[in-house]
Amino acid sequence: MSSKSPMSPKTQERLLYLISPIGLIALWQLLLMAGIGDRRFVPAPSDIAWRYWDMLTNGELETNTLATLWRVLAGFFLGSIPAIAVGLLMAMFRPIRIFFDPLIASLFPIPKIALMPLLLLVFGFGDASKIALVVIAVFFPVVINTYAGAANIERLYWDVAKNYGASQSVIFRRIVLFGALPMIFAGLRIALAVSFIVLVAAEFVSTKVGIGYMIWNSWELMQVDVMFVGIVTVGLLGLIATAILQEIERKVIPWKAE
Repeated sequence: MSSKSPMSPKTQERLLYLISPIGLIALWQLLLMAGIGDRRFVPAPSDIAWRYWDMLTNGELETNTLATLWRVLAGFFLGSIPAIAVGLLMAMFRPIRIFFDPLIASLFPIPKIALMPLLLLVFGFGDASKIALVVIAVFFPVVINTYAGAANIERLYWDVAKNYGASQSVIFRRIVLFGALPMIFAGLRIALAVSFIVLVAAEFVSTKVGIGYMIWNSWELMQVDVMFVGIVTVGLLGLIATAILQEIERKVIPWKAE
């Protein structure tokens, strides 16, 4: 009689990945059921789930979520692609590094949300100003991580490629890009989280649709359960987006040690 085969390591990893959020939700529910905390200000997960379902069925949550997702994804791709290119070129060519270093050093510390009034003046109150804010927020962590990854490639690989007559384009594709990929994905994961943070903050005051607007409007109306629906939705979107990015990373750089 054959015994059941054990779970694969990948399945075990995925289950382990879910333990912490599920455990936090269960602890939250149990504490409130035990009378610890005021459900008027901190609703239980079950209360939030009922409101979540109600907003999902009437289309309100879908509308706000799609608006936020569109802005995040557009800004993320428009900011990360040029950031990767600039970071790799900075590692390859000293003049480019000298040109961009002071710009990054002076602009990176500026709180990106502080640029929102200026972006509203330039792009107006539509999606363009929010996407531009995400682009700026995404650019810096990606370019810094990309440059760090490419600059730390062992010099031996550069020397071997040059000795065999490899062109700059071959060095760029085969050595610099592949060598920097682990750090590039690290930068992308940071940028993905940052994009949600700055966008939701921008949606508080400069739009009439989006998860940030939903959170802020529900706070003004003291609809605490709706506010938590927005907060939970942002967390779920971040969790799903990060998991997708990790799967892409496993496919693109399978040689990376776990």
